Amino acid sequence: MESAEIRRRWLSFFEERGHAVVPSASLIADDPTLLLVNAGMVPFKPYFLGETKPPAPRATSVQKCVRTPDIEEVGKTTRHGTFFQMCGNFSFGDYFKEGAIKYAWELLTSSVADGGYGLEPEKLWITVYLDDDEAETIWREKIGVPAERIQRLGKKDNFWSMGVPGPCGPCSEINYDRGPEFGVEGGPAVNDERYVEIWNLVFMQYERGAGDGKEDFPILGDLPSKNIDTGLGLERLAMILQGVQNMYETDTLRVVMDKATELTGVQYGAAQGTDVSMRVVADHIRTSVMLIGDGVTPGNEGRGYVLRRIMRRAIRNMRLMGATGPVVQDLVDVVINTMGQQYPELVTDRKRIETVALAEEAAFLKAVKGGTNILDTAVTETKAAGGTVLSGDKAFLLHDTWGFPIDLTLEMAAEQGLSVDEPGFRRLMQEQRDRAKADAKAKKTGHADMSAYREIADGSGATEFTGYATTQGESTIVGLLVNGVSAPAASEGDDVEVVLDRTPFYAEGGGQLADQGRIKLDSGAVIVVRDVQQPVPGVSVHKGSVQVGEVTVGASAYAAIDINRRRAIARAHSATHLTHQALRDALGPTAAQAGSENSPGRFRFDFGSPNAVPGSVLTDVEQKINDVLSRELDVTAEIMSIDEAKKQGAIAEFGEKYGERVRVVTIGDFSKELCGGTHVGNTAQLGLVKLLGESSIGSGVRRVEALVGVDAYNFLAKEHTVVAQLQELVKGRPEELPEKIASMLGKLKDAEKEIEKFRAEKVLQAAAGLAQNAQDIKGVALVVGRVADGIGADDLRKLVLDVRGRIPGDRPAVVALFTVANDRPLTVIATNEAARERGLKAGDLVRTAAKTLGGGGGGKPDVAQGGGQNPGAIPEAISAVERLVVETV
Repeated sequence: MESAEIRRRWLSFFEERGHAVVPSASLIADDPTLLLVNAGMVPFKPYFLGETKPPAPRATSVQKCVRTPDIEEVGKTTRHGTFFQMCGNFSFGDYFKEGAIKYAWELLTSSVADGGYGLEPEKLWITVYLDDDEAETIWREKIGVPAERIQRLGKKDNFWSMGVPGPCGPCSEINYDRGPEFGVEGGPAVNDERYVEIWNLVFMQYERGAGDGKEDFPILGDLPSKNIDTGLGLERLAMILQGVQNMYETDTLRVVMDKATELTGVQYGAAQGTDVSMRVVADHIRTSVMLIGDGVTPGNEGRGYVLRRIMRRAIRNMRLMGATGPVVQDLVDVVINTMGQQYPELVTDRKRIETVALAEEAAFLKAVKGGTNILDTAVTETKAAGGTVLSGDKAFLLHDTWGFPIDLTLEMAAEQGLSVDEPGFRRLMQEQRDRAKADAKAKKTGHADMSAYREIADGSGATEFTGYATTQGESTIVGLLVNGVSAPAASEGDDVEVVLDRTPFYAEGGGQLADQGRIKLDSGAVIVVRDVQQPVPGVSVHKGSVQVGEVTVGASAYAAIDINRRRAIARAHSATHLTHQALRDALGPTAAQAGSENSPGRFRFDFGSPNAVPGSVLTDVEQKINDVLSRELDVTAEIMSIDEAKKQGAIAEFGEKYGERVRVVTIGDFSKELCGGTHVGNTAQLGLVKLLGESSIGSGVRRVEALVGVDAYNFLAKEHTVVAQLQELVKGRPEELPEKIASMLGKLKDAEKEIEKFRAEKVLQAAAGLAQNAQDIKGVALVVGRVADGIGADDLRKLVLDVRGRIPGDRPAVVALFTVANDRPLTVIATNEAARERGLKAGDLVRTAAKTLGGGGGGKPDVAQGGGQNPGAIPEAISAVERLVVETV
């Protein structure tokens, strides 16, 4: 049974039994404590924590997940992987243990013809929590599982929690016996390789307190409502149903390894080393495609770094197997063709995914080339110092800064006769991981600080937003926090967080900045609002300070936003939509939104593009936007189902989480997007849009910045003034300015070249005299001294090489010249072959000189360059070079 069919049967089974089918959420976690969605229940976390009311009492999903705690282990075994799909069914206060157990057994053991998976009941083993007699009884008496195939395990294995105070409960796991070829018998308590877990049923019935680890925490009591959270690993079930040894041989991964074989000629199963590489490639390329598909782009931080790391690891392993050219295009295509059966959006978005992936491959191959140069220098320095081991910190620098894989460092160092301080490298890597884990642990408890907001939400419900229709209105203060703690009242001068039952204030979200304004109480008290956020979904928190009087919970209030600020932001937000559509029209669907910020009178818009946008294209985009403004198109908003919005072609933003009902903003016949922000009523209200330019903010992501309305006019007015000043200076009409200024710059450049040529000639004139006055040190011609200051490094290098060339080749020669450029001492030293045969190497001499100058340097044995901080030390450096030459010969 193919993976796509396993997925289809799961969703169909639970939908027929009253479960709402929830599409997989994006891998970009809508949770500040997570980098990526790493479990099937993550999208349902707000429901289990009581932050949000679930849309239905029963739900089911097949959730995309990525886990990356041990990336280096992927490939070494057949059990580690980064991407997986978790099939889940959930109950929010509806059915509990008996219902969950019966559903699981029915789906697993029903025949394929009846819509089940057709597993043999006698091969299924059950584990329950140590003292969960209720679950054990259901399995034995209601389902009929023999007592000898039911095992009890402790808190570490069969008890679930989120790792922080909150819901928890016992688990019951269903395990499949793969047979004696996978090890000894005795059930999952004895051998989890033979008895592989396929489905975990979590019975959320308790509330836990604070504590560390999986076992050290107290149970505080029963939950008011019992919930069910189950998870079946799709890949593990596919492994069993497809009769293969491990998940890498299942349909969605095996095809990637087959393509890798086609590209490299290496067969899976031929050797342990190449098998590891094959598994790395299969897992990492699939994960990369899924991450890019959900809007992640390679970068040096956060989820972007995760993507970059696994992509580069995959490419590196292809090179280890013999691939010499680009390989990503073919591998990505295979993944899209395979996974596209389950996620059609991958096929639709193929061009964008390929563009991002190919750009990262090109960047990595370039980094490998640059890192190779750095490694060569490190190897040279190590050998010059008499060492045989490349330091761990150098290997870590190559890995962390240049993206240079450690195995590549090991291989290339070995080729030059060096080993690598792997323990030192591993120690630095572990320190980096420990820091990351500490940060993650600190973030993980973040939702505990939300308790005050949740209490308000539980007592008063969600905040009603009235800001689409009005900019002011009456309301009631239902929550008040002073210094992050709930308080009944606040006095003049206090910084406060205020929650209203209804508000015209827009809370920051969707790239739009929050409204500002004032809240006035009947008592005369006034709160100045500086920011509005939604720390808990649906609850708008107004952050500001009490300007006058005393504020109390329950008081009637009148909330009014800063209308001019709102209008300026609305103009910017509507202009963002126009810019998005105009860019897509010009560049294609790959120019998908990757972020934005709409502020008063200006906006920035991030979008996918592997290359810079030509100035001519940007000009066309700007003209198209302003043409739309002149058409005076109406801007409308409508609430509809997510499916209807997609049918109408509405554009959604990557990483945004949408419910079943969405708000669609339409600008005439030009643009249609899912958006919760505020907008103008007609494009004519924007007045003018001026694009300031575009730039790169990361691999495959560009940013446009622009001004709107009065801000755009003011900018153009200043430009007009500058143009008028230039007209006066060059005595020409505006249209003549580019040509006249280009002509002036050309003449200036020609003059600079002449000056440079004159200076170079003057420098080289000194070469003959320097060569004639060479010292004789035991048969070695030594030219050492200081030349005129102001000579650049390139000219100094030319002079040194010219002097060396004037000394007969059969006579050992050392040329060491010094100068001061930009207030810093500089030296270039060269030796000829005869000198090197007597042990005189330019790199050694430069390091000696540069150390005296208070700096460093390096290079090859024939020519090297260095510098320092102290120009006054040049005489001492000259003496140091002379001494080293004498000592060497």
